[in-house]
Amino acid sequence: MKTQAATPVLAGAPLRQFRGAHSGILSGLAGLEQLPALATAAERARETAAATLDLFDRVVRGHHGDEEETLFDAVQRSCRGAEERQQVEDFVVLLTAQHRQIEALWDKLRPAVVRIAAGKPANELLFGAEVDRLVSLYEEHAHREEEGFLPLADAILRRDGNHMAALDIALHLRHAPLPRAYI
Repeated sequence: MKTQAATPVLAGAPLRQFRGAHSGILSGLAGLEQLPALATAAERARETAAATLDLFDRVVRGHHGDEEETLFDAVQRSCRGAEERQQVEDFVVLLTAQHRQIEALWDKLRPAVVRIAAGKPANELLFGAEVDRLVSLYEEHAHREEEGFLPLADAILRRDGNHMAALDIALHLRHAPLPRAYI
């Protein structure tokens, strides 16, 4: 059997394919290194979205209902004089309009928040801007209510302890569980 003569090979030629190959792998590992922080951020986004759904669906809407169906009515019924009545009416109209505006904006944002709570992207082009708008609107609303309406309501209702007590009972009854019906 005849053996072929070895073909001369350039020194180090087979090793060339290995040189530099690690830079791509190392680059990929840099991405892997960021994965724990990204996973933590994604989990935090899901938790925050779920908490926000509960906040708006249960707390905010209930709070608006308490104000509109109980507080505003109690203050309006306790007003004395046309000027005070008009001041309260102006607040009630403004605050109620803000409630509707906040709720409408939330209704628009809610589907994106549901997607985030499920671990999916928001898929809303203006999501960040709309979130900023909702937060800003609610901050303005809360400030107006806390600094303007509630001190006025307190002054009006304090004139007659029975009016304050009636408000307390009305709020309690709104949140009391319904008795079980027996048939």
